[in-house]
Amino acid sequence: MKKRSRIRETAVVVAASAVALVAVQGSSAAAGDGETPTVCVGTRPVGSLPGPEPSLFRVLAYIEKRGETRYRSVFTGLSVDEDRRTADVYRIPSRAFDADICAHAEKGVRVRMHDTDVTGRRLYALAQRIGDDMSRWDGRFQLRSVGPDPRGFVFIGVDDPATADLILKKALGKFWAKHIRVEYEASASPL
Repeated sequence: MKKRSRIRETAVVVAASAVALVAVQGSSAAAGDGETPTVCVGTRPVGSLPGPEPSLFRVLAYIEKRGETRYRSVFTGLSVDEDRRTADVYRIPSRAFDADICAHAEKGVRVRMHDTDVTGRRLYALAQRIGDDMSRWDGRFQLRSVGPDPRGFVFIGVDDPATADLILKKALGKFWAKHIRVEYEASASPL
């Protein structure tokens, strides 16, 4: 019964804030996944969120705070397109999270929600695991950088991507294999 009331509350929040949720074809920021994100355009008065920074950055701060606290079980990460005044939110699908952030988006700010199947906490843990095993890969490839990407994967910079990709995917298992992007990196760089 609780689930139904949450759905009703979500619908009320969205309707009360007069936020328009629309699907926008072909505007996915994820690399070639063909996903159609859910988009909302803020209707809340400019300045209604705390902070002196521009409205886009107030909305981003709100999303990040909510994503790292109340919605940490679905939040993957976020990125920003300043020119288009757009926040890209990556999350495991959640009507409650979508309604919350859309209800708090200020006028002129677009929020695009992209589906993932992993949380940011799990991606960070994977990046830590790969980094902690740095010496494990010696002699086969050089691990030069590793870090979570808000789009739902861990970026791994190496000297030999073809070799590293095969070794890492085998070592990490089927689920994690789809959550890594191995690319050439000329030299080690700080995270």
